[in-house]
Amino acid sequence: MKSLTANLTSKYLEAARNLQKSKRKKIVAYVESYDDIFFWRNVLSEYETEDRVFEVMLPSRVDLSRGKKTALMNRLGESLGTYMIACVDADIDYLMQGATNSSRQMLGNPYVVHTYAYAIESFQCYAPSLHDVCVMATLNDRAIFDFETYLRDYSEIIYDIFVWAIWLYRERRFTEFPLTTLNNFITVEKLNIHNPAPALEKLRKTVNRKMSWMQRRYPEARGKLRPLKDELAQLGLHPDNTYLFIQGHHLMDNVVASAIEPVCTVLRREREKEIKNLSDGHKLQMDNELACYQHSQFPVSQIIRRNTEFRSSELYSMVRKHVERLLALIG
Repeated sequence: MKSLTANLTSKYLEAARNLQKSKRKKIVAYVESYDDIFFWRNVLSEYETEDRVFEVMLPSRVDLSRGKKTALMNRLGESLGTYMIACVDADIDYLMQGATNSSRQMLGNPYVVHTYAYAIESFQCYAPSLHDVCVMATLNDRAIFDFETYLRDYSEIIYDIFVWAIWLYRERRFTEFPLTTLNNFITVEKLNIHNPAPALEKLRKTVNRKMSWMQRRYPEARGKLRPLKDELAQLGLHPDNTYLFIQGHHLMDNVVASAIEPVCTVLRREREKEIKNLSDGHKLQMDNELACYQHSQFPVSQIIRRNTEFRSSELYSMVRKHVERLLALIG
């Protein structure tokens, strides 16, 4: 009898919990693409309560449409509100501050949250987190490369030319120096992780040559760039963190990958050499240990796309404050 009573009580409590969950206000968050689901789920889960729950999804259930425009407008633009929000990459729209239609559309809608950094890839490449990414990928905790210094130096090199690009975009002269062209001048080539200085110096010379050309080409910019830099600083862009504002895919594929991939290769070889040395000539033991180590690894490309160790960054705190403002609006 006691067992039956306990079973009924358990079922009652489960039903009560399910009923309570069903009364939670569900807020649908539309995002741009598949990778964004994981990112924004991590952001929004912090704000789930007994009264509120989020469901993060692609912007359409009737077709395969994806992307920022779809998240904002695909039969949803007029519906964004209390129970429906959009979470998108800032791209360059944040730094435009309403100078373009797409910027006004993103910044003018109180039910749109954006990344402030260029994209989710920017956060995934957050410099202080990259050593941990290497550890997760290689299971080797030895620090052989200073990612923070590398990306700080990189940012300081590209800062001025990036500000020039922003100025041209704000002047609606998009085609004169588009971001795709900018990427050609801010790519790190032939990086040696043991001595990154030559690659960065080559980048500096490339950027300086282009800067000299732009100063001759656009003399009307004199006197306008200093106020622009001051404004951009208020938005979070500084000489030492410019990397967070360039195109996210370019940052990951052409700046960070050129460092993190060889670092992980070295760390894996170190660990494998250590296993071989410790096996003391016992081939079966060595083979088993190597197989165990290899099965425990994951490709760095997968690890970095699941990196969530960016929560201490200034820009992420801006995202959190944005979410909090939106929830205060929703009530």
